[in-house]
Amino acid sequence: MNRLIYADLLKWKTSKSRKPLLLYGARQVGKTWLLEEFGKKEFETSFYINFDTDHTVHSAFKEDISPKIVIRNLENYFNRKIDPANTLLIFDEIQECQRAKDSLKYFNENAPQYFVAAAGSFLGIASGKFPVGQVNELTLYPLSFSEFLEATGNDMLAGTLREKSVLENLPLITASHDLLTGKLKDYFFTGGMPEAVKTFSETGSFAEVLGIQETILNNYKNDFLKHISAANIPKVNMLWDSIPVHLAREKKKFVYKDVKIGGRALEFENAMNWLTNTGLVYRVDRITDPKLPLSRSVEREFFKLYMLDTGLLTAKAKAGISGLVSGSNSIFSEFKGALTEQFVLQELKAAGGMPVFYWGNASGKAEVDFLIQYKNEVIPIEVKSSFNTKSQSLSVYTEKYNPKYAVRASLKNFGKSEGLISVPLYMIGMLKELIG
Repeated sequence: MNRLIYADLLKWKTSKSRKPLLLYGARQVGKTWLLEEFGKKEFETSFYINFDTDHTVHSAFKEDISPKIVIRNLENYFNRKIDPANTLLIFDEIQECQRAKDSLKYFNENAPQYFVAAAGSFLGIASGKFPVGQVNELTLYPLSFSEFLEATGNDMLAGTLREKSVLENLPLITASHDLLTGKLKDYFFTGGMPEAVKTFSETGSFAEVLGIQETILNNYKNDFLKHISAANIPKVNMLWDSIPVHLAREKKKFVYKDVKIGGRALEFENAMNWLTNTGLVYRVDRITDPKLPLSRSVEREFFKLYMLDTGLLTAKAKAGISGLVSGSNSIFSEFKGALTEQFVLQELKAAGGMPVFYWGNASGKAEVDFLIQYKNEVIPIEVKSSFNTKSQSLSVYTEKYNPKYAVRASLKNFGKSEGLISVPLYMIGMLKELIG
């Protein structure tokens, strides 16, 4: 299963200013597999340590955590010598051992010759602390649509979308429009969680994929019990369960009173912060005055919540697979286009983890789904879940702010006219290339 972030791992390995690597990501997005694969392919040997399942290895970090002592302890533990030039040290679930987290500082300062790659889920990391400025950081997301294509045996389609000269490839992409749309429907239901994608690739069964997704969702709820204080567990569960309900509305703004009768932000503040810090949900804040930098103009009392993965959202909302088996495009408009918005957000995140916001005017009568900042430009993105691309809100925005680029993502083919770029949904992950 090829992951595009692998190229970043190679850059890390050859960097002259390399620090210990910290690979972030939500649970079950493939962090462990990726680092183990990296170790097999790029190093003569690797040492794998899981701080969650093997508590005896904690003793190697119990007293002195200087690299010299840690390395000697690990050599004794594994009964093997560690060659710093040809060995990858994998510290998995590192959030379970604070002393191991602290040791990264000393590996960076005193033993940079060692290749140390740590992985940890946001669930655990959200409640811990890491040495500031002492690690290189990467974030792994669920598989993007192009990664999904490759993982399910559609290598040529994936390559067509990924070409650097994507604009030159437009005739070929346009000719494959119906095929790509069909594969996108599969992705909407399957999503990008590696185990779900692997199951779909091997069986082609949406029912089996759903079983995997339900297991993942149950595992997340069990993780809540492990990492949250008893007082906040009911609140986190209420917030988590309310996401599909909010997204099913025409106006998807999050409202605490819909989580609990009489609910207020102050009551749920700690639970909300914890949940968003886990990486299991994406919080998209509103901006009414789109000036650079966008983060300066955030109105945090107005926001929308999306899930980590479109497949998990489909499973949690129990949307079913009727839109897939019927041959129609109804899945794109499931619960008022929420799946389509979820997909676009997911692709924007996977394309570089860029901050994403949404725009709404003060009266609440106009709203553009997403705003991103790219190359000192604020780019509005309107998401349409069908071929109907009329958008009054985007017109209100462009008339008021006259952006250099405006993007409309829909089922229509690519087009460009007077700064308005019409992007097929399956190409939204290539937005930087299309604009740049």
